[in-house]
Amino acid sequence: MNYKIQPIQKADDSVVCEIIKEVGAEYGAIGDGFGPSDPEVLCMSQNYTDLSKSRYLVAKVEGKVVGGCGIAPFNDCQNVCELKKLFLLPESRGLGLGRTLTMQCLEYAKSEGFESCYLDTLKNMTSAIALYERLGFIHLEQPLAGTEHNGCDVWMLKQL
Repeated sequence: MNYKIQPIQKADDSVVCEIIKEVGAEYGAIGDGFGPSDPEVLCMSQNYTDLSKSRYLVAKVEGKVVGGCGIAPFNDCQNVCELKKLFLLPESRGLGLGRTLTMQCLEYAKSEGFESCYLDTLKNMTSAIALYERLGFIHLEQPLAGTEHNGCDVWMLKQL
């Protein structure tokens, strides 16, 4: 299979926005308290920049954007980052793209000096949770203080 992982470009913004909203709706992540409702979703390329120690990567299969994943400082912390908005279209799941995207985001976070990575998600996103567990994320009993996504019911942390 021919795929490419690359930093998001302005031309990718609208398709990434649609993917995030579509996949979010598939899992019930609709409305306030869920990532697909964040204002940044409308223009991801402007919100994820090296200047802000953040990056959003897109996966392209046969030249078509099929999803993405990002990393950014958590709540303006200097040493904690957050894995953000890993969303893949159904036809691109099971190909290893989620793992590849996540690993590249974590490598970037390490290179930026982050010491740990937080994420929040939903219990029904079972394949994503299994991926995070395989990559060494541990479950938390509650979200980290300052999380924006009060609709999420799974919280995880990984030491980098």
